[in-house]
Amino acid sequence: MLLLEAGGRDDWIWFHIPVGYLFAIGNPRSDWCFKTAAEDGLNGRTLAYPRGKVIGGSSAINAMIYMRGQAADYDHWRQLGLTGWGWDDVLPVFRKHEDHYLGESDFHGAGGEWRVEPPRISWQILDAFRDAAAECGIGKIDDFNRGDNEGSSYFQVNQKRGTRWSAARGFLKPALDRPNLTLETGCTVDQIGFKNGRATGVEWVQDGRACSALAKGEVILAAGSIGSTQILMRSGIGDGERLKQLDIPVTANRPGVGQNLQDHLQLRMIYKVSGARTLNRDYANLFKRAWMGVDYALFKRGPLTMAPSQLGIFARSGPGVERADLEYHIQPLSLDKFGDPLHRFSAITASVCNLRPTSRGHIGINSADPNAAPEIAPNYLSTEEDRQVASQSIRLTRGMARANAMARYQPEEYLPGNSVGDDEVSLAKAAGDIGTTIFHPVGTAKMGLESDPMAVVDGRLKVMGVDGLRVADASVMPTITSGNTNSPTMMIAEKAAEMILADNRPIN
Repeated sequence: MLLLEAGGRDDWIWFHIPVGYLFAIGNPRSDWCFKTAAEDGLNGRTLAYPRGKVIGGSSAINAMIYMRGQAADYDHWRQLGLTGWGWDDVLPVFRKHEDHYLGESDFHGAGGEWRVEPPRISWQILDAFRDAAAECGIGKIDDFNRGDNEGSSYFQVNQKRGTRWSAARGFLKPALDRPNLTLETGCTVDQIGFKNGRATGVEWVQDGRACSALAKGEVILAAGSIGSTQILMRSGIGDGERLKQLDIPVTANRPGVGQNLQDHLQLRMIYKVSGARTLNRDYANLFKRAWMGVDYALFKRGPLTMAPSQLGIFARSGPGVERADLEYHIQPLSLDKFGDPLHRFSAITASVCNLRPTSRGHIGINSADPNAAPEIAPNYLSTEEDRQVASQSIRLTRGMARANAMARYQPEEYLPGNSVGDDEVSLAKAAGDIGTTIFHPVGTAKMGLESDPMAVVDGRLKVMGVDGLRVADASVMPTITSGNTNSPTMMIAEKAAEMILADNRPIN
């Protein structure tokens, strides 16, 4: 087996210290540093669109939050005709590779490759915000991963004793000593080779040299919703008319490639606070900053173990909503954007996203050059429904900030600001001003039935119209899951492995 990685090895300390995301995101050593097109829904702004550039992909630079989504997400996939993808089907797959700190149970597994632990630091002001959510009718729960995540709790994280647990550490590295596995890094895949409609190998560039390999079995794409889409298109799989315009020979006319892009748009509301310990204040103190390093070096605890968000809240945007459609990531810190320094004032961030947006965007290529940047157009807030949910989420957040539990901290709205009115027009504009990606692009090579002209892969993740090619990453999700997408992607990969083994098992 040959594994081609476009990035490098995870031999940088900030890939392993959890707070390293602050240094990895936006850094060309670890991030592809993509940019979106100017977005009408974001009032003409473009966004940085981070993607991991290292073994383990985005799991090496992400928020480390262990989240499956909701049972109804997967039952919806099954209702679309995707047999084997309902909640009862995927729960055993989640449990199979899980190593949960509480051990084996009906909902969790133990001894698997994917380590799950509780956070190793607490913040009093987050406890207060959780109490404020309770005042607003959002109850406290102890586990987001049993199928219904409505409520508030502290996020469980993919860490092991205070270090990041990426896909590379959990799944890849333990397998690298196998004689049948070869890992090559720094490989920019150009295209997949085909003969008589079957994938026969891969062509790539490494250290400036053109390389190729023939496949004895299948070719598996796992480059993510952006990377896999680019490779498919360069290989002649996509909208035939567009490919012809780029002088790319058409292998299979699949117009759905690159379409159906879905992402969670987070509205990062910031509140200045008084009399509260926050990371802003601790980091500004040189003694406390030095102690953070000592605390981590000696005990693997403290702020350096922090995921970007600690407290999670799942809520409904209105009384007529059937299940939670909002997710909060509450942070005892604030900054203009990831990669920028923390603010000098004490503050918290209450980031809220619409879990099931109806807006759809696309990924495209403008050249057959494998080094050319992709076209990324998420099309945020392009539907009236999404704009209404955004407005409601800002109102709900303001209600929590006004709750009695927060009164002693005297929260003052910094973003979007007290000058922003409570009417729909003002709030929709504010959402466009402060909205940014929460790094969950999915759906650009979606699963579907043969009868769906926009489907790219079938229920066994095989690319339609060709043989010997599968996609096993977040791009195959037909609809986005109601939560962070990292662990659902691991589940997809686990199911893909089972399917590949089953489909290629020798017949006695």
